[in-house]
Amino acid sequence: MKRQIKLGAFLPGGGQHIASWRHPDQPVDGAVNLKFHIELAQAAERGLFDAYFLADGLAVAFGGGIEGGNARVVGFEPVTLFSALAPFTEHIGFIATSSTTYEEPYSVARKFASLDLISGGRAGWNVVTTATEAAARNFNLERQQPHAARYRRAAEHVDVVKKLWESFDDDAFIRDRESGIYFDVNKVRRTNHRGEHFQVEGPLNVPRSPQGHPVIVQAGQSDDGRGLAAATAEVIFTAHQKLDTAQEFYRDIKTRARSFGRDPSHVLIMPGVSPFVGRTEAEARAKYERLTSLIIEEEGLALINALSGGELDLTGCDLDGPLPPAPPTEGMKSRQELIRRIADENNFSIRQLYQWIASARGHFTIIGSAVQVADTLQEWFENEGADGFNILPPWLPTGLNDFVELVVPELQRRGLFRTAYEGKTLRENLGLPFPQVRWAAAYTEAAE
Repeated sequence: MKRQIKLGAFLPGGGQHIASWRHPDQPVDGAVNLKFHIELAQAAERGLFDAYFLADGLAVAFGGGIEGGNARVVGFEPVTLFSALAPFTEHIGFIATSSTTYEEPYSVARKFASLDLISGGRAGWNVVTTATEAAARNFNLERQQPHAARYRRAAEHVDVVKKLWESFDDDAFIRDRESGIYFDVNKVRRTNHRGEHFQVEGPLNVPRSPQGHPVIVQAGQSDDGRGLAAATAEVIFTAHQKLDTAQEFYRDIKTRARSFGRDPSHVLIMPGVSPFVGRTEAEARAKYERLTSLIIEEEGLALINALSGGELDLTGCDLDGPLPPAPPTEGMKSRQELIRRIADENNFSIRQLYQWIASARGHFTIIGSAVQVADTLQEWFENEGADGFNILPPWLPTGLNDFVELVVPELQRRGLFRTAYEGKTLRENLGLPFPQVRWAAAYTEAAE
């Protein structure tokens, strides 16, 4: 089959843009409105998106924060939400975020395996190390762990989860009433992991799903993050403002994946894109400016501070002046560097910076007609910048509907996007291989 663009829909019910809740189209209680989330999932499925993607935080971020806006101070835990959404959809996948720093491998493996079964093989795990001091204080720590330590733990955490997902062979459960045999004991094993951070006996008490195990997603861009992604991830969510940096990341990840003995085509790079779409560029620009006019200054400053590591005091600064240097922290280092680069390369004032990142927190914002948006996506896709994109509609449901109704048909007309789902599982639709149970394969080879 011809290579085609993959699409994720990043749809926090409270909106993406920090001022989205003030737009008359966006429900003010969207973050905790289950009916609204069902509507979003069904709209994304109507647009043939591969997956509904949700980030998650483990602490309240008042007044802006990393994920933006007071309308998202509270919200649903993603795996719980997706379990509720699954019965209302048939094809779209569900990628939920869960932390390797503050959650145990057994619990993570169990809840994602359960979501995978509930959805019929449509689950994905977005692996994050969680980078805020506030989260650390909610989990019995005074300060967050150093960046490098979080990634060492993450690498072992993912390894343990994958071992747990391989506790049973795909045909282990016989469930034969006549013989009384429920499962084949030769197709079960304990995990017996002993490592630097975890001791896990296993096996997991959830069987395999129709897609084997959930798709593994990762979003790190630092050197540690790239290493973890190249070694473990099947989909990588990344942030870039320009094609040249996207190409450098794309080529680096594919090279690293190959060095781990992996097929680079099975590691999908999907940059985030926040599109303001109109029937004309002028209409799209008007949508952007209307939403920008709704930003509350304090929330804009809080967003800059959060994305700069949480230690940048902008009190008393001239908002029409340049962004001052931010002190180094143990937070999201790649995002801190990206925000600094956006400010410097565009010569943005503090005010212009928060206006620009308000919709996507450092991801690429496109303002234009459906043809212009499709042109940009096609350029990145055909020039080693992306295998697909995570679409971050600035406000909901209108921003999502604009993309589904205007951009998707344009991509289809160009032969760049599906006209029907290819399969029933998230793996099938993403074109990813079914994961064979490693220990069963080794057992078979030994027997031969």
